[in-house]
Amino acid sequence: MNLSMATDLAINYKSPAQIARVVSEAWGGTNLYCPNCDTSCLSATPVNTAVYDYLCLVCRQHFQLKCMSAPIGRRIMDAAYNTMMRAINEDRVPNLFALHYERSSWTVKNLLLIPHFALSSSAIQARTALSSVARRAGWIGCFIVLENIPGDARIHLVKDGVVVPSAQVRDCYARIRPLEKVPVKERGWMLDVLRVVQALGKREFTNGEVYRFAPELEKLHPENRHVRDKIRQQLQFLRDRGLLTQVERGVWRVEG
Repeated sequence: MNLSMATDLAINYKSPAQIARVVSEAWGGTNLYCPNCDTSCLSATPVNTAVYDYLCLVCRQHFQLKCMSAPIGRRIMDAAYNTMMRAINEDRVPNLFALHYERSSWTVKNLLLIPHFALSSSAIQARTALSSVARRAGWIGCFIVLENIPGDARIHLVKDGVVVPSAQVRDCYARIRPLEKVPVKERGWMLDVLRVVQALGKREFTNGEVYRFAPELEKLHPENRHVRDKIRQQLQFLRDRGLLTQVERGVWRVEG
């Protein structure tokens, strides 16, 4: 992977946003690869294709690229809130590449991958509606809140200017890929419980330690009145998908 970006491709553009888009998309077409299979490059979709920027011609996975000159923080700005929520509920969200580049040298500093099946409604935050005098008055955008996504689903391809081996990236993707088969209505709960488990930072943990997050999970899922029962259910589901091992009743071990 070449971390240098070719700026000569945007020589006819003046808008900083357009320059960044042209340069980053061209870089992606040359350097991005599929984490889901062994394909070494992705195919760029036609200009102005909605939502998707790249396609893997082998496994047919879709990808979107978002680039920024500022470091990747807690949130990533995304499109319309209602559109994003509908895409999540219909399981149509693409895999997301978040690219942080250094503007002075046009080099890639960080590249983060969020698998499409790791984006749930819990990770989407509505932005303030545009004012009545704005051209799109009332329009509501959204943020993707990275800290509401399980740590295992925030996969680095480049970290602090260092390229992560593609085999390691694919191993990370494969580890959580069983969640892709979970029905979307159930997947949000499973992702939230997995995030809580990983936030504990422990190899072994108990039901009681996860129960401490019950108020937070209740706020995210107000329709459920039996949060502790749901937590136990999701821990069992994570066990069945190889992400956890049940050591004994009420005690679990994180695998991988």
